[in-house]
Amino acid sequence: MEAGTTGGLDGVNVAILVTDGFEQVELTGPRDALQAQGVTTKVISHQPGRVQGFKHHDKGDQFDVDQTFVQADAADFDAVLLPGGVVNGDQIRAVHHAREFVQQMDEAGKPIFVICHGGWLLVSADLVDGRTMTSWPTLQDDIRNAGGNWVDEEVVVDGNLVSSRKPADIPAFNQKMLDVLRQRRLAGTPASRQTQAGKAMPR
Repeated sequence: MEAGTTGGLDGVNVAILVTDGFEQVELTGPRDALQAQGVTTKVISHQPGRVQGFKHHDKGDQFDVDQTFVQADAADFDAVLLPGGVVNGDQIRAVHHAREFVQQMDEAGKPIFVICHGGWLLVSADLVDGRTMTSWPTLQDDIRNAGGNWVDEEVVVDGNLVSSRKPADIPAFNQKMLDVLRQRRLAGTPASRQTQAGKAMPR
């Protein structure tokens, strides 16, 4: 679905950070919910071309990469989505530019939407200390060891951080994600540089 078709969030730009091995539904479910409300999404990964999704342990579909981690600039986006998948979560946390991207998003107070094993990137980026969040249960020790407060809930909001545990939580995750973006728009939160350079966000 093209951005701007419906939903009142036209002009909002969301980066989706993944490497090969992400849980496919944790990208497509939130992405489709965002696009249905007029949000523009871009897939950002470790290399150009395509990135491999997984359906649990089996290979799923491949997705076009819009930008690499090196090319992407956090100032061009209003929020970031971090899908899970154990392979993806383990790989992306080691990528310096991915860690730097989420650090810049957090410093700017922009929403970080994270589900399942996506939380590993935030641990490695030193962004969970003092924060309350959830994740796939096996990450709870890592989050607590990094100073975070881990809770077992389908969706948790702590400031600009919105987290969920697993694919079954996607409906609640999507709703909260959209609520946060709408609240920011109503509050008149400044748009990304990319939006400011083009069509102004309606208020």
